[in-house]
Amino acid sequence: MARTLRSVFRGAAVAGIAVGLSGCLGYEGVVNRGAILDSRSTSQVKPGMSAQQVMSTLGTPSTTSTVGGDAWYYVSQRIERSFAFMPQNITDQRVYAVYFDKSKKVQRVADYGMEDGKPIDFISRTTPTAGPEYHLLQGMLSKVTNLF
Repeated sequence: MARTLRSVFRGAAVAGIAVGLSGCLGYEGVVNRGAILDSRSTSQVKPGMSAQQVMSTLGTPSTTSTVGGDAWYYVSQRIERSFAFMPQNITDQRVYAVYFDKSKKVQRVADYGMEDGKPIDFISRTTPTAGPEYHLLQGMLSKVTNLF
């Protein structure tokens, strides 16, 4: 009786492990996010094209800007992991920018990669300031020494 109970327990454990690992099967480790553009469509965008022609060639932009002129941005990111649920590694990040003039014609295009950007720390929620950082005690002492 105890021997059959152990074999049932072992069979259930093996089945549980197999079901748990089956979620990892077929995982290729590469995730593409955003506007994935091919070089054929981006090479068709030329200065002088209308905004409607750009929209039909590249599709809807990821985001737009109207500060300092009108621009459309197509943002994409490639993430790789060795196994599912492991930490991800950003291997490529692209921003394809289309800049328009006042008549909504393409003025110029730009293709920005990871090497063109600066890493931003979104977690710390602090903004660096110019100049030295003073602590409370240093500030109080500098006021006292300035009086004499």
